[in-house]
Amino acid sequence: MLKRPITRLSVAVSLLILAGCQPAAQERPDLIAVGERIAPIIDAFDGRAGVYVKDLVTGQELGMNANDLYPTASMIKVPIMVSVFDRIEQGDLDYQQELTYVDSLFYSDADIAGELRENATVALSEMVFLSISKSDNTASLWLQELGGTGVAINEWLEEHGFEGTRMNSRTPGRRGDWEQYGWGQTTPREMARLMEMIYNGDAVSPAASQEMLRVLQRPWWDDEALSQMPPSIEVASKNGAVSASKSEVVLVHAPSGPYLFCVITADQADTRWEADNDGYMLIRAVSRILWESFEPDMTWTPAEGSERYAGSDE
Repeated sequence: MLKRPITRLSVAVSLLILAGCQPAAQERPDLIAVGERIAPIIDAFDGRAGVYVKDLVTGQELGMNANDLYPTASMIKVPIMVSVFDRIEQGDLDYQQELTYVDSLFYSDADIAGELRENATVALSEMVFLSISKSDNTASLWLQELGGTGVAINEWLEEHGFEGTRMNSRTPGRRGDWEQYGWGQTTPREMARLMEMIYNGDAVSPAASQEMLRVLQRPWWDDEALSQMPPSIEVASKNGAVSASKSEVVLVHAPSGPYLFCVITADQADTRWEADNDGYMLIRAVSRILWESFEPDMTWTPAEGSERYAGSDE
């Protein structure tokens, strides 16, 4: 069989054909208009709620109570992870080193790490995965110690310009903050900014950021914000929940371009641990509005019967 020789002309024609097949760049949503859809939901919420959105293509931002302080709940596990990777980069830890579990580390029998036997060995990388993906509290408290405790975590946050985000639990001098906010505190804007730093390769180092992003892209908890976009869409996310506060930070690798958002509630009247908790419903509603705004041509909706797979959070 004769093969046609490849010439500069044929390559140029092929490139033109490929270019002609590419879809036209989609117009980015007007976040002011998006905010007008979200505002009534925030106003009607029985409690406090903050929202921050950033279009990572244009840099346009939307903030609603985005600089107010809220409990992080399990979102504090993102700064914990950053501190662990900071120690890895400094040579104090090795990502694949074997750790030895002792019973004094036990926090809850609901945790996978909490089911380990005395003197069992496990890789540091596995504890990072459990902390972020499964939101394992025993693993996270272990990592908090390995990362230098809340003191080192807060020093890193302060050095990198985070004014409101702090670790409170088991951290000297922060008992009053712990009583008010719990494990940690943050603002929707700052938690989103930390996620953006990781996405841009600016957290600790490009290599560390890349690995942290991989971990954040393997979430086990997917009943709230993630349930409002197609399962084929890759996301990086971390959520958190205590009885009167629900939260989630999400970076969406949308077909038209990435966007980022964070929703946090506090002082909720609805403290039930059910799928239709007001805080969960608020996060789903905001996520749905954003997906429809950034991807108006995609008509995907959750399949009928999806609700039977939803459960209460953490």
